[in-house]
Amino acid sequence: MTSLPVQHRYGDELSHCYGCGRNNALGLHIETRWDGTQGLARFTPRPEHIALPGFVYGGLLASLVDCHGVATAAAADAGDVQTFPRYVTASLSVNFLRPTPLGPELELRAWVKDRRGRKTVVEVEISALGVVRARGEVVAVPMPETMKPA
Repeated sequence: MTSLPVQHRYGDELSHCYGCGRNNALGLHIETRWDGTQGLARFTPRPEHIALPGFVYGGLLASLVDCHGVATAAAADAGDVQTFPRYVTASLSVNFLRPTPLGPELELRAWVKDRRGRKTVVEVEISALGVVRARGEVVAVPMPETMKPA
């Protein structure tokens, strides 16, 4: 397993994402670790991530799927380089299987499902209390040159 989170291996100029950017003081700071076959992360929702009393807001779960999926794609495609390539989301879908309780730590698992040319398709599961609560799919692509900072 990588000791340094995938998101900490992006260049400084590419680390401002609300979901996973280490340079975003107000962000979620999602940290994906790559074990060679899957991306693993943990995240504890804060009280402001509420939908209804006792339950997590679905938009937060979608953000977790998004950032964790993209990081998993980058790690899977990076090989043994020190700085990982930056990927972006081409497509995102999330299925909410069961209500997600607010309070317990969430476990995120992701793995590459398919590669189609430049596209990497990643399956993501979010569990709480040992039960899968949401499942999503991210189609990630290398960040286009037009998005790179000048």
